[in-house]
Amino acid sequence: MDLGLKDKVAVVVGGSSNIGRACSLRLVEEGAKVVIAYSSNDQKADESLADMIAAGGEGCAYKFKADTSQEDQVDKLFNFVLEKFGGIDILIYSAMSWPTNKVVDIPLAEWQRCIAVNLDGVFLTNRWLGNYWIKKGQKGGHILNFASQAAFKGSTTFHAHYAASKAGVVAFTVSFAKEVAKEGIYVNSIAPGMTATVGKGWLTEEKAEYYKTRIPMGRIGTPEEMADIVAFLVSPKNSYMIGATVDVSGGMLCR
Repeated sequence: MDLGLKDKVAVVVGGSSNIGRACSLRLVEEGAKVVIAYSSNDQKADESLADMIAAGGEGCAYKFKADTSQEDQVDKLFNFVLEKFGGIDILIYSAMSWPTNKVVDIPLAEWQRCIAVNLDGVFLTNRWLGNYWIKKGQKGGHILNFASQAAFKGSTTFHAHYAASKAGVVAFTVSFAKEVAKEGIYVNSIAPGMTATVGKGWLTEEKAEYYKTRIPMGRIGTPEEMADIVAFLVSPKNSYMIGATVDVSGGMLCR
């Protein structure tokens, strides 16, 4: 199926690793032009960018280092995209902070940083792009915010701050979607379950075996599986869905 993404301009926040990286690559493969925003790991960003250019050619992809929990850096990010491509059609917010701590032991700074990355960044990027599209009179823009199955089920492994932030993403997405629907702007979210390339990065084989016991399908989801669904959700083929949180959790959520 042709998703109609050719020459669409997408910003993928958190696009240098895991699901965000797979989404960035998938969009480039569909013919989109993509800027990945990342906050710290230059090596991962360089590797992801090289793969995207290999898949789509020179001029199809760029990277930009930004802390999207900071208003001024969000402004710089989007202005960089406009400078490179002249417009913006899609925002995918997949950046994630996932600290581990019991509630009684969470330092305030850890709580605040988790909320800043997972929720403040969603608000700031969504607000910026909503304003841009409305002032320009641009219809058909798509925003996809990453929530989590934990937004609905809470955390059983000491990630209460993460679960709380993702619940906020769900409520924010519904609210914003209703506000801008008549402006022709589509705002949705996705709630992945455990998703990673096992054995690479933070998900070890040992951790994967534990999580498999909680997943009815009995396996960890792959970033590529999420990217296929994300590509549809931000495409023109998705023309009558707003404010939804799509459950892609292998049955962890079943919502």
